[in-house]
Amino acid sequence: MNRKDYNNVVKEHASNLFGYVFKYLRNSEDSHDIVQDVFEKLWKNRKKVEVEKAKAWMFKTGHNTLINFSKKKQRTTYHTEMIPERGKVDHSFENKEIIDLALSLLPPMQKSIVLLRDLEGYAYDEIGEILEISDSQVKVYLYRARKKMKKQLKDLTIVQ
Repeated sequence: MNRKDYNNVVKEHASNLFGYVFKYLRNSEDSHDIVQDVFEKLWKNRKKVEVEKAKAWMFKTGHNTLINFSKKKQRTTYHTEMIPERGKVDHSFENKEIIDLALSLLPPMQKSIVLLRDLEGYAYDEIGEILEISDSQVKVYLYRARKKMKKQLKDLTIVQ
């Protein structure tokens, strides 16, 4: 990959990569830092990365960087006390906030798969390539994640 290819790849995929990272972290500064780290790693590995596979490589590197960052910051702890008791939902919650809360409670792999599939629109095989898992594992994780989110959303909804 030469300088021109690198610049084209970065320009073409920067906003999608940032969107994925931001949706995962919900912090603009940290998201910018991680995206910049991915770009730096891409530049350092430009001779090894094929232009056609650069997008998947960037998302895979971004995912791995997110996981490492989350572990360092201990952001992947799951706080059940954040979920209100059934029937005691704070009405000031917006739908988006409730969905974000349900998403934040997922394990890292499931969260990444939901974001890559539903936010970025990746196919199962592309997600498998990015996360280095099989297509069938992607489908299982996605099913489990959606099932957990559905249960959490159901528990947060007031039945009248």
